[in-house]
Amino acid sequence: MATNISVITLNASAYNVWQTITTPEKVKLWQFGSDLITTWQIGSPIEFITKWEGNIFKQWGKVLEFIPNVSLQYSLFAPGPDKEDKPENYFIMKYILTEEDGKTILEIIQEDNRPDAIQEEPNEDENPILQLLKEVAENHI
Repeated sequence: MATNISVITLNASAYNVWQTITTPEKVKLWQFGSDLITTWQIGSPIEFITKWEGNIFKQWGKVLEFIPNVSLQYSLFAPGPDKEDKPENYFIMKYILTEEDGKTILEIIQEDNRPDAIQEEPNEDENPILQLLKEVAENHI
């Protein structure tokens, strides 16, 4: 299994970071225009829909944990040419927030048991998604 962990410190309250990762309008700003569809109820579906170069890409899964301002977890399936929608082709996304001295440490963990999962080296400073997330959270966009 590949477990990829990113940790970023944001000059924002846990509340603002939480809003950035759970509010569809804000998610769209840092997830390359993805539309987020979910009720955030544990066990309910979650879906990300992205339009890119005239194509529509969908990822879907299930909400596994939702503790406001603290942690969030969901499963996700990203379709591909050789990927069937079955449990072994899902991965888990976890977001853990820790507020300290007016800042929030956000830990994002991707647990990926898919056969083609890649273990990556952490590189938060150059990760464009994390930098956009940081901008949205810190600037209350």
